[in-house]
Amino acid sequence: MKKTLIVGTVAYDEIETPTDSSGKILGGAGTYIGLSASIFNINPSIVSIVGGDFEQKYLDLLISKGIDVSSIEVVSKGKTFYWKGKYHKDWNKRDTLNTQLNVLADFNPTLNKDEKESEIVVLGNLHPLVQSTVLNQIESKNRCVILDTMNFWMDNALEELHNVISRVDIIIINDEEALQLSGKDTLFAAAQEIMSYGPAYIVIKKGEHGAMLFGKTEFFTVPAYPVHKVKDPTGAGDCFAGGFAGFLAQCEEVNFQNLKTAVVHGTINASFCVEGFGTSSIQNLNKEKAEKRFKEFKNYTRY
Repeated sequence: MKKTLIVGTVAYDEIETPTDSSGKILGGAGTYIGLSASIFNINPSIVSIVGGDFEQKYLDLLISKGIDVSSIEVVSKGKTFYWKGKYHKDWNKRDTLNTQLNVLADFNPTLNKDEKESEIVVLGNLHPLVQSTVLNQIESKNRCVILDTMNFWMDNALEELHNVISRVDIIIINDEEALQLSGKDTLFAAAQEIMSYGPAYIVIKKGEHGAMLFGKTEFFTVPAYPVHKVKDPTGAGDCFAGGFAGFLAQCEEVNFQNLKTAVVHGTINASFCVEGFGTSSIQNLNKEKAEKRFKEFKNYTRY
């Protein structure tokens, strides 16, 4: 079994939608990725930082899912990263109402010996310099590094982001970000351009329209799983990455065939995420529920 390392935020979120609001709840990219990946029983490790205000019950929840939280640093006198957002009727549009970096502002991840030997490394959406700090510590020769990023870093740390991209194997971004990063006007051209920066593969997420996987000479696409009612899309992309990485951690090798199946598992896990507020749905997900939906999805897409 491959050691799976997740580096990302463990945080508090507050979410408003046209019909409901969550209050302060568990959030953060590292949390969503970890919960999503954990259904594959791969015992992932999360490297992150929280404040003394972070409730023990949330750490206990992660532990109960088989997630190693020993590298989540607790700054007793600090406050946990906080994000508040509001969604429009069009789920693709949201406004950030409040962001408080708090302890995340001084996050400088240090890996232990086991984590340095990780073979599946998921770099959640963080400053590219923090992602580079992690990569500098990885010692495993047989590794697969998966990168998530967003347009904020393209606007504010592009040079540092390019440096990280040149060192990873797979990048997962959405369609808007792919076009911005590449400067191209089609997703096929964008994928080829971004792969020229270094990654062997790129996954382009298209929200309710599914996802696309590109290799140097190969291509695969899937629709989204048909969710009847969306409650909250927060974390769906991270759950995609968690399902994707979690499945890969079970595979003997990273090849295009396994990556195709990983994309489907990512799609399935993301579909569960949007059905509840925050992490509520994904934290109740198990392998049996996911497999049932995986089989349904296969019937929907086979012809």
